[in-house]
Amino acid sequence: MEQLSFFAEAGQSKDLPLDMLEYRAGLFSVAESDVFLAKFISETPWEQTTQKLWDKEYLTPRLTCWYGDTDKILGTRPWTPELQAIRERVEPLAGIRFNSVLLNYYRDGNDSVAWHSDKESIMGSQPVIASVSFGQVRSFDIRRKSDHSEKYSVRLEHGSFCLMKAGLQEAFEHRIAKSVNPMKGRINLTFRLVI
Repeated sequence: MEQLSFFAEAGQSKDLPLDMLEYRAGLFSVAESDVFLAKFISETPWEQTTQKLWDKEYLTPRLTCWYGDTDKILGTRPWTPELQAIRERVEPLAGIRFNSVLLNYYRDGNDSVAWHSDKESIMGSQPVIASVSFGQVRSFDIRRKSDHSEKYSVRLEHGSFCLMKAGLQEAFEHRIAKSVNPMKGRINLTFRLVI
């Protein structure tokens, strides 16, 4: 497995591009985070989608569910009171009114998301994405597209907030790697503004 930079005390590797990425541990208390984690795991109608790669379909190695303003975004489920409360906490930090959230459930260390950028045209040319994590600490790795040797990592802790600012998706790609170490469940919420 690829070794990234050592973590600083704040859970970030050294020289993280703060003009494009902001991390804040403990946005939600441990008690709040425990409640959200248990509720999302047990009550979310999780789905496992497939992706096509080289003419073959593969199961996505995590579960997902999409919520949002159902009058504006087809295929989303209506906001729950818990998701609405979390959205109200992150919007002032992001400076954006989000209209959707994608929930990801990483059940164990085998669940992951490969290197990618969130550049869907439905989010505009410079998307801003706010991410909240509950459960198992996982490493959020980023690397520069033009130079893969420039890479960083952030430990996404229980109750933490991570903001991917405008410009990050154009210059960097990111992932949550598989882990050989035993891992418990983790829920990640990515708030987005779909145009």
